Amino acid sequence: MVYELREYRIKDGKRDQWVQLMEEKIIPFQVSKGMVVIGSFVNEEESDHYIWIRRFKDEEERKGLYQEVYESDYWKETIKPQIDIMLDREKIRVTRMLPTGKSVLQ
Repeated sequence: MVYELREYRIKDGKRDQWVQLMEEKIIPFQVSKGMVVIGSFVNEEESDHYIWIRRFKDEEERKGLYQEVYESDYWKETIKPQIDIMLDREKIRVTRMLPTGKSVLQ
C-alpha cells in the first residue's frame, strides 16, 4: 500500500466553502473513479489548513487513477476552476507514506 498525506492551505475565509467542495464534489468524484480516501480533516488551530489522506494499492494504480481523475473533462472544466479560486497551490504539500509492519493501515 501507498498512502498520500495531502496538506493544503486555503485562501482567506474560504475553508468552509473548500470543505463543502471536497465533501460534495471532489471526494465523491475521485471515489467514483476508484480512489480510496481514508480521511479528510481541518486543523482546529490553523483556519487555513486542510489535510486529507488517500490510499493506493501500488504505484501503478496511483498513476492510473491520477490519469482517470485529473485528465477527465469533468475535472478540467468543472472542478479545477473552483479549486483555483480557493486553494493556494504554491503551498500544497504531498507526503507519500508506506505503512510500517505494525501499522493498522496495511
